[in-house]
Amino acid sequence: MLISQRIFLRLNEMGLSQKDFSERTGIPQSTISEWKKKGTNPSSEKIMVICNVLEVSPEWLLSGAEIKGNNLPVFVIDKESEEGEMIEGFNRMTPEAKAKLVGYMEALIEMDKRLRDSR
Repeated sequence: MLISQRIFLRLNEMGLSQKDFSERTGIPQSTISEWKKKGTNPSSEKIMVICNVLEVSPEWLLSGAEIKGNNLPVFVIDKESEEGEMIEGFNRMTPEAKAKLVGYMEALIEMDKRLRDSR
């Protein structure tokens, strides 16, 4: 399903007209009509205002995935964070090094689980 299709689905659920949506988002009505006619999607800079007006998450708008805890099929991680740096490093590794690191991580997770269970 296209992003624009999810937008029109949500507009219908909320009982909002394209005119109301246009007024609330500041997106011209002609642009919104074009999404429907041509099957195109909004530009990326409009995503957050659209999400706010439709009261949906960016994950839902972009992928259809609903947030239920941390069970999304994707992660969004700041590249400057510790996790982001780890992923950058992982992506630079050879397949063999990646396999060793995954094995080491699984062993650490199991060891951590045993320690927590013994408390």
